[in-house]
Amino acid sequence: MTTPGPGSRTGTRPGAAPAVTPRLARSAAALHAALPRRRGADAGRRAVVMTMGALHDGHAALVRAAREAVGDRGQVLVTVFVNPLQFGAGEDLDRYPRTLDADVVLAVDAGADVVFAPGAGEVYPGGEPQVRIAAGPMGERLEGAFRPGHFDGMLTVVAKLLHLTEPDLAFYGRKDAQQLALIRRMVRDLNFPVDLVGVDTVREPDGLALSSRNRYLAPQERRAALALSRALFAARDAVARGAGPEDARAAAHRVLAPAADGTPPVTLDYLALVDPSDFTDVAAGFTGEAVLAVAGRVGTTRLIDNIPLPFPEGPA
Repeated sequence: MTTPGPGSRTGTRPGAAPAVTPRLARSAAALHAALPRRRGADAGRRAVVMTMGALHDGHAALVRAAREAVGDRGQVLVTVFVNPLQFGAGEDLDRYPRTLDADVVLAVDAGADVVFAPGAGEVYPGGEPQVRIAAGPMGERLEGAFRPGHFDGMLTVVAKLLHLTEPDLAFYGRKDAQQLALIRRMVRDLNFPVDLVGVDTVREPDGLALSSRNRYLAPQERRAALALSRALFAARDAVARGAGPEDARAAAHRVLAPAADGTPPVTLDYLALVDPSDFTDVAAGFTGEAVLAVAGRVGTTRLIDNIPLPFPEGPA
């Protein structure tokens, strides 16, 4: 029996797009053998979607966007790697869900050609790297203040995976707004030859942002967690009525305040209205697009979310 090559499509359902048959690569050598870089006039573009596994519909949206961008001639890679450098003391590295078989199925159905799932020894062959990418001042704000060193580890593995996968395009979710902003800065500052594409946050019908950590929430905790997205939506509605930055923040706080006394409580880490270029707080007269970012804990689970808020210039 002949094994379908990368990009071949099998098992088409009536009325559905044909599924891609990928190869699971556990090493860089296997990746390059499974999906060699094409050259010349017939070469399509290559896109990568980087994940830590435990894939859900939000990741599928990234893969679908990547496939649409590169078309049938292009190549779509999904990386699955739980990066130990991103986890600090007391965080959930050992607890983080690992569901590779299910991840491959989801990636295939969404349009991936190859799933690259290296082990730590493949990504960091000498052990923890002594030379790392520093996130700088933006990496010390908000998430960086609560998770020291997190963004250094994130940028280090992103840089490594960009080298290993050699994409033309890389797709990231806007749910991790600060992460995406830092990757954009790294790519610009260090001249990485890749175009970055942000994909909108995917939410449950009740508004909760999809996250691999949502599976940790008990039913009552999940209901409490909705306060995070409701706070963002309250600020969005206030801005639609003409509110400025201070009133938008106040609208969100009015939702979060009672949630802190709920059962279970939502423990707020931060609610910040920031300039997306550097994640500094915006002033009262700010105009342009800001990001309202929130992070909090429900039980033992820490969740983040954000929403863009446009503040137009007033009448001349």
